[in-house]
Amino acid sequence: LPAPPAAEARAALARRWLAAYGPATVEDLKWWTGWTLTDTRRAVAATDAVEVTLDDGTTGLALPDDLGPVPEPEPWAALLPALDPTAMGWKARDWYLDAEHVPQLFDRSGNIGPTVWWNGRIIGGWAQRPDGEIVWRLLTGDGGGEAADAVTAEAARLAAWVGPVRITPRFRTPLERELSGRR
Repeated sequence: LPAPPAAEARAALARRWLAAYGPATVEDLKWWTGWTLTDTRRAVAATDAVEVTLDDGTTGLALPDDLGPVPEPEPWAALLPALDPTAMGWKARDWYLDAEHVPQLFDRSGNIGPTVWWNGRIIGGWAQRPDGEIVWRLLTGDGGGEAADAVTAEAARLAAWVGPVRITPRFRTPLERELSGRR
């Protein structure tokens, strides 16, 4: 198949990115793609994205069919792997990650390690020890006992799912190294 024109390809990628990560800022998309600001703005314009006000008061972008209210989900916990796109999709992360936890959860190149999530926020990290045990640590008290109970259940579910497989992230973070016992 012939390659589509670059502008058309950028617009298609921007549309898919906004569908997955929107609402978000132009700066987030520019960071994620590595495009110039001009190329990013042109791609966004071709998506028919609309400006929206984000929770922090800044201007973001959303696709026109993604403007309706979102119902509040039930409380949930997740243990996501290193480099998961959920955590790597935005340049600005303050809305789901406390800045003081960045040194423990990211390596020196900016790669995120395994994370513990509670209701849409990163609240800790996890690792797998050489014997297969899934261990985790909360870095914040968000969610209290309900969060800890849900994370315990998720860790057990993950351990059962991976079985005898051992997980060692290629990009090791300080917290993952400490928890795993592998330096």
